[in-house]
Amino acid sequence: MSHRPRKRFGQNFLHDPAVIGRIVASIGPGGTEQLVEIGPGQGAITVPLLQQAGRLTVVELDRDLVEPLQERCAGLGELSIYNADALRFDFCELAGNSPLRIVGNLPYNISTPLLFHLLAQHRCIRDMHFMLQKEVVERMAAIPGSRQYGRLSVMLQYRCEVIHLFNIGSGAFSPPPKVESAFVRLLPYACPPVQVNDTVIFEQLVRQAFSQRRKTLRNALRGMLEVEAISALGIDPAARAETLSVSDFAALANHVHSPAAE
Repeated sequence: MSHRPRKRFGQNFLHDPAVIGRIVASIGPGGTEQLVEIGPGQGAITVPLLQQAGRLTVVELDRDLVEPLQERCAGLGELSIYNADALRFDFCELAGNSPLRIVGNLPYNISTPLLFHLLAQHRCIRDMHFMLQKEVVERMAAIPGSRQYGRLSVMLQYRCEVIHLFNIGSGAFSPPPKVESAFVRLLPYACPPVQVNDTVIFEQLVRQAFSQRRKTLRNALRGMLEVEAISALGIDPAARAETLSVSDFAALANHVHSPAAE
């Protein structure tokens, strides 16, 4: 396939056979599941996934890649192509009664909003396997107190088990990105590890707490929680958001009264 990578689509095409083999082995595609690939590009992962699974759905934004992909995959299995923006795509519509397995080499320029878009549809997803910027994967799996820990860490770890599988050098892609990459597995929880009474308030509180990282909780959460309420939960109002665990954020959010409930 001859296609000039487009910067506006964040295209970096995977071509290393060893990396491709390791990725497909990590996914372990079967023949009875609903497998969806985001951003198939030139089909580096699409072809072996389709060969092993027998059927595959892909979501590709670049319409110039659709026909070449159809030609490359002809006769390999049942391929369904949606020429659509994954950021606006309703993945749950594909699921029916069978949860989705979602894979992809996510464009680095939209990876974080796309992850949040998928989190909003976690109820119809069995697992996710993504190639992402290494720094993003480190943020996803970060622990409290680390430099990488932030809003993405908290929101992902509330919804999913995050497993950093392996790193991928820039030479595995064409053109080579200026950053290192990593492959990650996300396993949505059937039941989250902590109780959150109102997910909207939880999301709002986490966003506000990390909006200015250097602020203490007493300042960052002003308007949501009083200092006395924070202290009553056994949390230091002088602490910063990056030191709190997911359960700490859940406790703070549960202490906030929903206006609708008042």
